[in-house]
Amino acid sequence: MGTQLSDIPQGILQAELGAGRVSINLDAEVYPLQALYGASYIFIDRCYVFIDRPDDKVFRVTLSAKDAAPEAEALRALVGEFANELLSCAWRHQITQDNRTIIETVTMQAIAGAMGEPSLDDLASFDFSDEAFDDPLGIAQSWEDKHGKKVQKQDEPEASNEGAAS
Repeated sequence: MGTQLSDIPQGILQAELGAGRVSINLDAEVYPLQALYGASYIFIDRCYVFIDRPDDKVFRVTLSAKDAAPEAEALRALVGEFANELLSCAWRHQITQDNRTIIETVTMQAIAGAMGEPSLDDLASFDFSDEAFDDPLGIAQSWEDKHGKKVQKQDEPEASNEGAAS
């Protein structure tokens, strides 16, 4: 096809330069398809992106220049930028997979909150007979219950007046 890039690690990613384009072969076990789509989307404003799967273990991405044929150094830089973006997208994909339960819970709570306040029918059918929740640290107490109101003693103002007269 073209010139093989010697400074690219061959085990995971292979890149070949052509006339105004570069093809990158990626290990499908290392990079998820969603990450490949994300990285490719970032580049669609700069070049034409073609994604292919020559076999089950390899994705091939071809980046072709939209304008004049770029030089070899510009194509090398494009491969490096694409590899960096692919790694970023793969990491975001992994974080999303690891936190899927939290993301779904927060989303459902946001949607439920956007539904508005409960109706009178909802409140009428609500069971208020449940016991109060356990609060071993006393966090749910009001300020007055926790600290009590401070009441000045009758002797305190006089003591302060005597100290001021001396």
